[in-house]
Amino acid sequence: MTHSARRIGRSLALVLPVVLVLSGTLAVTSVPWAGQPGDSQMLTASSQNVSVRAEPRPAQDVLRDKLLAELQEKDPGVALTRLQREVEARPSLARHCMSIARALGRAAVDRLGPTRAQTYSKPVCDTSFASGVVQQTQGS
Repeated sequence: MTHSARRIGRSLALVLPVVLVLSGTLAVTSVPWAGQPGDSQMLTASSQNVSVRAEPRPAQDVLRDKLLAELQEKDPGVALTRLQREVEARPSLARHCMSIARALGRAAVDRLGPTRAQTYSKPVCDTSFASGVVQQTQGS
């Protein structure tokens, strides 16, 4: 008798989670607010119900990501020129210029190799691009 009780217990342990998931899914899809076909009612989120708002990304992070993408699509020279223009247009980015230029230098080495990457060095943010090239070359 103990053997058949174990067998039934094992069967329930395997089947019960599947039944619960399926019944929960069916219950959610059958409620009126689930968006039945042809239903024009739309659910909207209220800002009063939101507990945590997403913080906007810092401008320097957004700029770095855009410039890294541009470096991949075009060449490091284009990205460096754009960095220089962005810093001139928004002086608040100047304190982040060196770290962004180093990131561009490291990405240029990954894409082009150390010798070709170094040919794109410009005096943007002092020698930070070249510093990034050297750092990535030594780290590889």
